[in-house]
Amino acid sequence: MSQLIAPALPRRIGVFGGAFDPPHCAHVALAAAAIVQLQLDELRVIPTGFAWHKSRPLSPADHRMAMATLAFSRLPGVIVDDRELRREGSSYTIDTLEALMAEQAGSVLFLVIGGDQLAAFNQWRRWQDILKIATVCVAQRLPQRGKSAHPVDRPSALPVSATEIRLRLAAQDRDSGRVQDDLQGLIPQDVAAYISQHRLYQSSPITP
Repeated sequence: MSQLIAPALPRRIGVFGGAFDPPHCAHVALAAAAIVQLQLDELRVIPTGFAWHKSRPLSPADHRMAMATLAFSRLPGVIVDDRELRREGSSYTIDTLEALMAEQAGSVLFLVIGGDQLAAFNQWRRWQDILKIATVCVAQRLPQRGKSAHPVDRPSALPVSATEIRLRLAAQDRDSGRVQDDLQGLIPQDVAAYISQHRLYQSSPITP
């Protein structure tokens, strides 16, 4: 008598996008939490291409890709994906999700976003379609479960934002080019070394 073989479970793929300008320790902690809590087989970390919603120009794509690779690649199952950096024109999450669905047939997608992104979610391009093809997972301190959003219990909040980090980098000693010690606790060590090597964020303060 032949044994029944249980069908393979669908692959669980997370999508974590952002400017990562620069990626900081809270980004990495959230990615690690999402991998464990959502039981992901794979997490795609995707630096934003042309950010239609940003009022400031982002740092060059090659630098943001390099920093994201340094920050996230040691986490299990992470793939730092440059598809949005290679895409011409505005970068929309729905386009990325649809492309991943076509490439990863039968998989289930989890879109990891922050609480600030959730507040503006209904302004995203085709946000209703995003809800149809991905489970939206929101980083928050106090989980509030709903029909369309699943919480990811994030670690302790970073004491400063990415904007504050850029401002502090711009204000530091431009002659030395070295990332200040107090910032090295907020930015992954490899990323801090890369910023120092390429003297990023030191020409002028960068606004939100």
